[in-house]
Amino acid sequence: MRRVGSPTVRKGNSAKLALPNGRASDTLAMKITASIITLNEADNIREACESVAWADEILIVDSESTDDTRQIAEACGARVITNPWPGFSKQKQFAADAATNDWIFSLDADERTSAELRTSIDQVRGQNEAQLADGYRVARRAFYMDRWIRGGGWYPDYQLRLFNRRRGHWGDRVIHESVVMNEGTRVDTLCGDLLHYSMRDPSHHRQMIETRYAPLGAQQMYRDGKRTSRLQRAAAGPAAFIRSFVLKGGFRDGIAGLTIAKLAAHHAALKHSILYELQKETEL
Repeated sequence: MRRVGSPTVRKGNSAKLALPNGRASDTLAMKITASIITLNEADNIREACESVAWADEILIVDSESTDDTRQIAEACGARVITNPWPGFSKQKQFAADAATNDWIFSLDADERTSAELRTSIDQVRGQNEAQLADGYRVARRAFYMDRWIRGGGWYPDYQLRLFNRRRGHWGDRVIHESVVMNEGTRVDTLCGDLLHYSMRDPSHHRQMIETRYAPLGAQQMYRDGKRTSRLQRAAAGPAAFIRSFVLKGGFRDGIAGLTIAKLAAHHAALKHSILYELQKETEL
């Protein structure tokens, strides 16, 4: 897998040409739609849109927000579509299908593109079609408890976010959705990080685990044919803690790393407990 882009911009790269509104020049071969799915993201959507102002189109697919998400997005120049919530992967696929351009850069409302990542994308956009890969993955770095996280399995957390929709699609998953590329396609890695501001604090982190990640994770495991046992339920939490704090280097992040490891243990234990209950329901 090739790594693409660097902090140094090549001279004469047409990708650096820009229109007065900040959008990319029409001379570029790769036209990109930046897609963002939203639900009550008024606190995040302006910065998210500003983060991808370089895109040829910003597309917001909103799940009937009751705050000012849509109005703020429109004020930022985004095209806004309202679509009732069908689930994460289906909503992102809806956005990809609705985009004006074949090249999709998918961003969550709590994510931002770093300057280095934008430079890498600019360099790719300056290439001719024969040089392009079919998709590009990026490293995602999380900001948590007032610091950028290095360990615990949270970094580099590669995500495939820039792709040609003719050669890939969002996989059918209820949680931790990802792009699935067609057979025979090529995926390269871009330099620069996608910056993630997902958890406000440990309390918010725990809430997300208990209301979203663990229940949906258990559902996905059940759909995938995975099953658990009483022994696995008991071991899941301690194993997750050791994996996060020791094996994945969470100790390097101090108190934040310890908190992440403790909540990883809570997440794993709860997910296996929910999966165990799902199994029992089907046996009745």
